[in-house]
Amino acid sequence: MKLIIALALILAVVTAITSGLFGTTWAEKAVQTVLTPIRGGFSSITRQIERYYNYIFGYEALAAKNEYLERRIIEIEDQIRNADSLERENAYLRELLHLSEQNEDYQFCDAYIVSWDSSSWKSTFTIGKGTNAGLETGMVAVTQFGQVIGLITEIGTNWAVITTVMDTSLEISASIASSGHTGVVQGAYTAGEEGKLRMNYLPSEAVLRNNDQVITTGSTVYPKDLIIGYVVDAGYDETGVAKYALLEPAADFDTLEQIFIITNFVSE
Repeated sequence: MKLIIALALILAVVTAITSGLFGTTWAEKAVQTVLTPIRGGFSSITRQIERYYNYIFGYEALAAKNEYLERRIIEIEDQIRNADSLERENAYLRELLHLSEQNEDYQFCDAYIVSWDSSSWKSTFTIGKGTNAGLETGMVAVTQFGQVIGLITEIGTNWAVITTVMDTSLEISASIASSGHTGVVQGAYTAGEEGKLRMNYLPSEAVLRNNDQVITTGSTVYPKDLIIGYVVDAGYDETGVAKYALLEPAADFDTLEQIFIITNFVSE
């Protein structure tokens, strides 16, 4: 800026001197000759400033629009997730209604899984309900289809730990639905049997077929005829006297999110 002012002053002095010596017309031409590139420079600078100004404000407008669109996308995704969640919950409740109609003495409390704690020998998860919802230790957790998930083994005011049938510490009295042969089911503990259940103490004469359904025999803890799993393999145990069956769990533990606790039932 100082340079421009200095040039303008010099130009004014030169113009005055030139006018005195050569006349006004010549001076005007001289000034025009000098000022033309300067004006061109100013015009170029002005255009650059205008373009920069338009870019800045155009960019801010575009950024604001993008932010609005991103918020809308998040809102729509939330709506879709909520709709999907409600649809799944409705499907669960429809199946649970069917289960309740088949077992009118059952009373249920629904709950969602909040965390898992699993290892080679341990399989537990925590739900977001406890004694404040009327739950107690020893109550059975099932899917909406009546498939056994496990038992409440620890509890607090607003939480409870479910030990699943995959845990080696949990034992359930069960029977082969097609033949009535009984045994005890627990989480498989032999290498290579991960993700399976093992039914022990079956009589040597028991005939075991693939896909035979295994169900609870009924007790003060487990209602009768809850589905535990399906036979996928069989053999003789270490004694060579009794048989065992390897089971595929009926419940799909990889997709569990909502479960149902049987809070009351009539034991036989």
